[in-house]
Amino acid sequence: MYIYYYYSPLGRITLASDGNALTGLWFDCQKYFGSTLTGEQIQKELPVFEETKKWLDIYFSGRNPGFTPKLSMEGATPFRKTVWKILLSIPYGSTMSYGEIAAVIAGQRGIRKMSARAVGGAVGHNPFSIIVPCHRVLGADGSLTGYTGGIKLKQQLLDMENQQGSM
Repeated sequence: MYIYYYYSPLGRITLASDGNALTGLWFDCQKYFGSTLTGEQIQKELPVFEETKKWLDIYFSGRNPGFTPKLSMEGATPFRKTVWKILLSIPYGSTMSYGEIAAVIAGQRGIRKMSARAVGGAVGHNPFSIIVPCHRVLGADGSLTGYTGGIKLKQQLLDMENQQGSM
């Protein structure tokens, strides 16, 4: 397991990799920080960290990076993977509600209804903060709810995206 530290305008971010793909990315203040870290961690420069650093540099300059670093979702449940893939489809500067995500999954599965609460649990355990944009998920009434880095950080990320637009 390899780690790398990135210093963003909003705080230090820890990146984790299996040597090939990104296995996690967290603001150091997040609730489930390091949830995919196992065994000994070695700080090392890797191509996936360089690619992720480039993504973060573009993002924090106020622009849409336009690509996604290679991610490994190994060990996640199929349901969580489904939710995270939907999160990846939310455009830069846009939002979705937990209920809207639940409706997408229900449609994919051919069922009448899916629990927004279950979606919230999967969103909350996303190990790829910012890149898999869980900060773009809002409550049914448009309220800022449930961000593991805190509501203030969620608001800062949304404000940054909305002020700059999707260049």
